[in-house]
Amino acid sequence: MSLPAAPDARLPDGWTVRLDPGVRRRDGGTALLGGSPRRLLRLRPRALELLREDRLTVTDAGTAALAGRLLDTGIGHPDLGALPDPGTTVTVVVPVRDRTAGVARLLAALRADPDTVALPVLVVDDGSSDPAALAAVAAAAGADVLRHDVSRGPAAARNTGLRAADTPLVAFLDSDCVPRPGWLPALRGHLGDPRLAVAAPRITSLRSTTGPLAAYEAAVSALDMGPAAAAVRPLTAVSYVPSAALLTRRAALGPGFDESMRVAEDVDLVWRLLAAGWRIRYEPAAEVAHEHPATLGSWLGRRAFYGTGAALLAQRHGAAVAPVVVLPWTAAAVGLAVSGSALGRLGAAGVLAGATVRLARRLAPPGARPPVALAAGLVLRGTATAGRTFARAATRHHWPLAVAAAVFSRRARVLLAGVALADGLAGWWPHRAEVGAATFVAARRAEDLAYGAGLWAGALRARSARALLPASPPPL
Repeated sequence: MSLPAAPDARLPDGWTVRLDPGVRRRDGGTALLGGSPRRLLRLRPRALELLREDRLTVTDAGTAALAGRLLDTGIGHPDLGALPDPGTTVTVVVPVRDRTAGVARLLAALRADPDTVALPVLVVDDGSSDPAALAAVAAAAGADVLRHDVSRGPAAARNTGLRAADTPLVAFLDSDCVPRPGWLPALRGHLGDPRLAVAAPRITSLRSTTGPLAAYEAAVSALDMGPAAAAVRPLTAVSYVPSAALLTRRAALGPGFDESMRVAEDVDLVWRLLAAGWRIRYEPAAEVAHEHPATLGSWLGRRAFYGTGAALLAQRHGAAVAPVVVLPWTAAAVGLAVSGSALGRLGAAGVLAGATVRLARRLAPPGARPPVALAAGLVLRGTATAGRTFARAATRHHWPLAVAAAVFSRRARVLLAGVALADGLAGWWPHRAEVGAATFVAARRAEDLAYGAGLWAGALRARSARALLPASPPPL
């Protein structure tokens, strides 16, 4: 499904970009180290002067180009406090099937928020068994209802609302969501960028239930992209955003979601928009709460269902869905290091040394001495990240292969058990105040088993292993 190409338009005057807090200055401030993937961005003299205060305000075509570069690399983010609200009108589209109470809760939140109280709302009934009850709830909140006589799936329901909307912006909110006050202005400011197609909020837990599963989901839900703002791009820190809550530019979406997909249609739309030249932003300052599955069975079933979508995405987007993203030399170093032999560890050290020398030469300013210490730090950091990536893949994406190896090898059994525990504890540590270690590790292992099962089932159904294959990071 083709989408309209992004306009050849620059950021408007007055648009302000601030450097990401994780960016570090190098070489006397003439280079910026950061972004996703991590890179070194050298500044020309004028750019250096403009970024003295770690902020850049667009005043002409040159500053607009620099600001765009900072945004697209993840080195900079829009300064929310300095973004004017474009005031563009918004229609809210709520796709739903048999979730009348959730719609009532969502509509109540919209009508209680001064920013959304007067917005037009379209509830798209995707074949609910009790349409009269849903229509009554919508009418009480002043929302219109569009109905599918039979269920056609969430993508089709969103598209029906998209086609019926007549405002420049369309917000999609699932019926199990409750937007927090201030969510819309925090997103709408981003739409002042004429090349921005989608702004997505952070999806947090509604905490409508209690217990170990609720605590785990509140800490690390699959819908929560984390606390840091980001440019959304495949194979980066935030490679997609879920359609549970999105603010979109209607003209950018064209025909909308792919209605043939009953899973991963949101990821597919995001990646098609990026391929058409549009920008997509993740903005955690805007929050929308989500009611996560309440029972273990429904939760595991949902995770397995998500896993089946990877094969569909691989057919359309190739390596963008790769479960392991590493450089070849990094993979070689990790493989040699875990081989268990002294020769392997020596080989790993040689690979890392060679990578350090090559990277130092690339990072060196013209005529300057190669920054060996910086290169060594980056190489070690990249190797550690690769190690965590392989550990995650062994317990999540490729656990059937890991288990098969463990059946025949005692060393593989010990290694897999150690990796499973270490991965769980590493994931738990940042959330240790929110959930217990045993609960977190057990839930993480169960979630990964379910997702991996769905991933392999989808790959077998598609008769393709593309969703299981590794990839290299995108070029810097």
